[in-house]
Amino acid sequence: MTSVDRHRHITDAVRNSGQLSVAELAELTGTSEMTIRRDLDILAEQGVLERYRGGARSLLMRGEEPPFALRAHDGQQAKQRIAAAVADMLTDGEAVVIDSGTTCLEVARALIGRRLTVMPLSLHATNALVGAPQLQLLLPGGEPRPGELALTGPLAEASLAALRFDTAVIGCCGLNAANGLTAYDLADAAIKRAMMASAHRVIAVADASKLSHTALAFVAPASAVHLVVTAEDAPDSETAALSAAGVVVRKV
Repeated sequence: MTSVDRHRHITDAVRNSGQLSVAELAELTGTSEMTIRRDLDILAEQGVLERYRGGARSLLMRGEEPPFALRAHDGQQAKQRIAAAVADMLTDGEAVVIDSGTTCLEVARALIGRRLTVMPLSLHATNALVGAPQLQLLLPGGEPRPGELALTGPLAEASLAALRFDTAVIGCCGLNAANGLTAYDLADAAIKRAMMASAHRVIAVADASKLSHTALAFVAPASAVHLVVTAEDAPDSETAALSAAGVVVRKV
């Protein structure tokens, strides 16, 4: 088991149980208590859980988004396939706005070397695109959320309102035909709505788990999205329902 897989396993176990001891986690993962203590220190620094002497308790509630650092390597190959597919859908010369999140970060990386105008809505994506030779980079205003480094607030919304993009690439906290596109918090939902309003075409990117999930804040009905690019293991029932709602779905 890799350290990334072990961290995910520990996080899920502590979240489901509320709290677990070092000994219980060592038995659960088949590793030493010393390794578990190091893992718990790392996860505590990321804000995933709270350490106490001899164990850990969860800080993640069911409606909260796991920290960026924990999600960054989760399903990375699928996210890279999604990003490559989105990059192929863009024509040189387009103006593109890219949402925050780990899948959108992969999209930004896939655009390095392309002749595009791009506005990223996160500092992670901005950092990935700085110095790209043919790319015109536009920087919005806004307040970066700790960890996620997503840009939100009135300055970010004003930046979006002043521009018109060919394509908006939207990250999904949750997306399904029944509950539409959803986000974990109201500020993120407002930014996603502003992105969609500023663009001629809306492409949503989502790993398979997001199509069975609904987050707290409603953004828009599924029909407001033109195209969904998701992983090949996305549930057929959810993709069929999206297609019935008029959304084009592409599995990669």
